[in-house]
Amino acid sequence: MSFLAFANGPLLPASRRGFLKSSGLLLSGTAVALLAGRESLAAGGNATEADARILNTALAAELEAVAAYQVGAESGLLQKPALDLAITFQGHHREHADVLAKTIEKLGGKPAAAKARYDFPTAKLKNQADVLRFAAALEKGAVSAYLGAVPVFANRDLAKAAASILGDEAMHWAILRQAVGEMPVPSAFVA
Repeated sequence: MSFLAFANGPLLPASRRGFLKSSGLLLSGTAVALLAGRESLAAGGNATEADARILNTALAAELEAVAAYQVGAESGLLQKPALDLAITFQGHHREHADVLAKTIEKLGGKPAAAKARYDFPTAKLKNQADVLRFAAALEKGAVSAYLGAVPVFANRDLAKAAASILGDEAMHWAILRQAVGEMPVPSAFVA
């Protein structure tokens, strides 16, 4: 198993599978798919128009995250393994965006599109730590957004799926905090 090593933190397994395997929590492919909510998202169920709007807001945020990680990857400021981490997390956001867009379409809505340009604070990104802190702030915002969205879905399956994405965003945030030498989980509750 390969690990990601950060200057100010312990070694982390380089993949979720590696982490789950090393922690004894490796789940079957079916269990992972159900936890990820893909079947729930694709099914739609009792989703309302309001649910589609919530999903579209989440989609817009996921597309922004994809663009932000692209800026970080192209900045020349990230060195391995941080660059690999950014590219991996960007891939997760792409997966989230793809599933959200397909679900919105199944619900009869029109998925949000990526903006032609985002207003990221690129002038303030001077080194790797700046880029990772910027990414961590975006991930924290995503955690808060999904936390606010989960209880307002009319369709409970969509709420469960959004909670699964929330968990992924929380892991991103914790790992990025650790990568810059900060306490990965700063409190017992997400505020």
